[in-house]
Amino acid sequence: MSTSASIRRKELGDFLMSLRQQCEPAAFGFPAGARRRTAGLRREEVAQLCGISPTWYTWIEQGREISVSADALDRLAIALRMDRSQRAYLFELAERHDPQQLRAEHDVSPGVLEAALRGFAGPAYVLGRRWDVLAWNTPAAHLFGEWLSATPSEGAPPNLLAFVFLDPAAKTLVVDWEIRARRLAAEFRADTRAIVDDGQLLELIARLSQASAEFAEYWRRHDVLERQGGERAFAHPDDGLLVYHQLSFKLIDHEALKLVLLTPLNAEST
Repeated sequence: MSTSASIRRKELGDFLMSLRQQCEPAAFGFPAGARRRTAGLRREEVAQLCGISPTWYTWIEQGREISVSADALDRLAIALRMDRSQRAYLFELAERHDPQQLRAEHDVSPGVLEAALRGFAGPAYVLGRRWDVLAWNTPAAHLFGEWLSATPSEGAPPNLLAFVFLDPAAKTLVVDWEIRARRLAAEFRADTRAIVDDGQLLELIARLSQASAEFAEYWRRHDVLERQGGERAFAHPDDGLLVYHQLSFKLIDHEALKLVLLTPLNAEST
């Protein structure tokens, strides 16, 4: 019986062969010629385009039990001129992280994101892959106060973890701060598992660990939790106790971004 891995390898090979056969040789700089027995590019031509050996590429199409690196997949995607859906499918089949996703976060301008958030009555904001807050609406600015309202230093966006662990206001604003902070550290570790060697991520972790004993302790525990919604309570300095239900969504076209919505459950003035 076929294993899951062998099924994936076969599907990957069939997918690449199908794409290769749909490519017009002339469009890729190869003569069409009457001597071609099948439509599309030859295997050795694809191998030439992406800089791998013809034998290695043949083994990939044949579903052989070999390991294909993310770099090789990236070159294959570029060589065969895959669109976003095809590229995502390629990396999913190969169970590899797509290095191009690191650049997708900046494909949408903050102005576009902010315009999309204006329609939400409750606090709403968009997180990047390192939990930088890339856009937010007016209710979110009111809830979080100066953290979001302040002008970013050197063009750097505000960061959710930096607020929770480094801003003294967070410990009074976030109800049950210790529980929430510990959980956020675990959620952040899980959420950034695909970019553990990213330089900017490592710099952020080092900065937080040096400046916050709590973060350093929680990070050393290596707790991992998937980011979830649920009830979130805040002790707002002007509005008193505010309780929300949090929902988080990944954007289809920009999976590096997360839309976070806070729906009011109650509002009690003190």
